[in-house]
Amino acid sequence: MADEEILIFSGTASMALTKSICEWLEVPVRKAHCRTFSDGNTFVQVGENVRGHDVFIIQSTIHRTNDKFMELLFWVDAFKRASAATVTAVIPYFSYGKGDKKDEPRVSIRARVCADALEAVGCDRVVTMDLHSPQIQGFFRIPVDNLLGLRALGDQIRKDGYDDIVVVAADTGFAEEARKFARYLGAPVAISVKQRPNHNERAEVIDIIGQVDGKIALLVDDFVISGGTLIEDAHYLMKKGAKKVMAAVTHGVFSEGALARLGSSDIDALYVTDSVENRPEPLTDIIRIVPVAACFGEAIQRISRRESISAMFKD
Repeated sequence: MADEEILIFSGTASMALTKSICEWLEVPVRKAHCRTFSDGNTFVQVGENVRGHDVFIIQSTIHRTNDKFMELLFWVDAFKRASAATVTAVIPYFSYGKGDKKDEPRVSIRARVCADALEAVGCDRVVTMDLHSPQIQGFFRIPVDNLLGLRALGDQIRKDGYDDIVVVAADTGFAEEARKFARYLGAPVAISVKQRPNHNERAEVIDIIGQVDGKIALLVDDFVISGGTLIEDAHYLMKKGAKKVMAAVTHGVFSEGALARLGSSDIDALYVTDSVENRPEPLTDIIRIVPVAACFGEAIQRISRRESISAMFKD
């Protein structure tokens, strides 16, 4: 049922997803204007009255990450200065979620800095999907809803009719999420054990824990950037006897050259959601896009109606 009181605006990084969410909710995308001047300055302007309303601004923070995050801050500030009752930042992909800890000397905990910045400009709530580390929710003093891409990806894989699947965590850090994915699909689970010696986004596979011989190996992870991790995993899985390798990843970031590398790898198909839409290169035939507008739309509707978000993901 349409709810005209839900005011949804789009940042420049998530215009297609915002349109899909609004179609699911049967509400219009509200008017807003964003302009980048020749010196790189970003200007935003709310195009209609938001006084006393709950506002939702949808903006992934990727390609170009810093520009899109600054734009998001300006949007939140603009809505608060226009006397919105509340402003919820819907961040389908929170890129700085990777900066969640101080694991080397003299480094910034970037996710915490971003949390502080959003709170400083007046953000009242954050909605995101598959944070790289769930503990990032604790960096905020405002509510954070971390939605799960698992259901949408799992439903699409079921629909495509694959069986004899073993779900493979791309690394030990994603093992628990892989177990959830495996339970949802009714499949066994395996874990890729690897080491990452530096920041060049390449990882060395040490071993695969679990039985993959003769099965379709389904690699799962929260994001793919260069593709190096998935490519190395896929090669190792084929050496271990997997009959086919696929992957299901929530956020298809894809840096320059990644799609070409993935296309020439052992990966037969790569499922990603539409949480990221502005990429440096067009998608290739290996990619299967899974929409998540219904998931975000339901979350927005539940927030607007003061209903539970966790109820969306009960088994």
